[in-house]
Amino acid sequence: MILLGACAAWSLITAAAHEGRPEGVLLAVLALAAGHAAGRISGSLLPVAAPAAGAVAGAALPLVMPDLSPGARYAVPFGHAGATAAVLALATGAACCAAWSARRPATRALLRLLAAGIALTGAVTGSAAGCAASAAVLLCSLAAGAMPYRGAGVAGLALAAAVPVAAVCTVAADALSGRFTASRLGLWRDAARLAGRDTLLGVGPGRFAEFTAAGPRGAGLLAYGRPHSAPLQQAAEQGLIGVLLLIAVHGWILHALWRSPRSTPVALTAGAALTALAVLAAVGNALSFATVTAGAGLLAGWATARPWAGDGGEP
Repeated sequence: MILLGACAAWSLITAAAHEGRPEGVLLAVLALAAGHAAGRISGSLLPVAAPAAGAVAGAALPLVMPDLSPGARYAVPFGHAGATAAVLALATGAACCAAWSARRPATRALLRLLAAGIALTGAVTGSAAGCAASAAVLLCSLAAGAMPYRGAGVAGLALAAAVPVAAVCTVAADALSGRFTASRLGLWRDAARLAGRDTLLGVGPGRFAEFTAAGPRGAGLLAYGRPHSAPLQQAAEQGLIGVLLLIAVHGWILHALWRSPRSTPVALTAGAALTALAVLAAVGNALSFATVTAGAGLLAGWATARPWAGDGGEP
């Protein structure tokens, strides 16, 4: 709560310094906190049913909302491919966590089939990133059952999240730029330029679109209002301290999973799904959607809750 409060307070400070708009950051913080609280409560009462229901809901969203595709309107709950992929990865993680928490082998098998079905949902909806992320989470979950100590797994997940962030920053600094589109590179370079303009405070939350030169002006906020990278957006709009707070929140979640009373497969499965979200957020706008941040909070809450009846998910 201290970290989330610091994130909210810093967004207000940077907004006051540069007449920014902190509403988006405050909504994300609120969604994460509310999701985590709901996950802790429901995970304590229903350690299998709660994440299973969440997995079904997450898998259904891309099917019942056809606007979950690149170029869809920004006003809908999603609208970018990264958000769709993030929801599918989180849903897969929830299904796998429910499977590891189930006592009966038949229930475990059914929930793992659900996880595999979620990965196929990504292929059906045209989300290649969602299909790949879901498959990666499922494979990591299966591998977690053979890992006796979670410390090494958590450290590996932290490294896996750090690598794409470092790569994006390197690309933004004009290196390794041949594998990305010109518009995406322009947005990242604009973000790096704005971060250098005011290293401490940034230009203010919600103001990136006012300074970016990438992309045609007629595209508006839909495609060019954000730099398509959470760490670069934090650096540009909230400065170095904003980036450190974002890293601290991710580190806190990994630490909570390391200390979780749940079984090691449950903790590492949730960590794998949240790491997939971190990778998607490093190269997209996944964290710009409150539904995604709420889902991340829910999954973290389910994986760190202490079931009243004990955890039946030990392999």
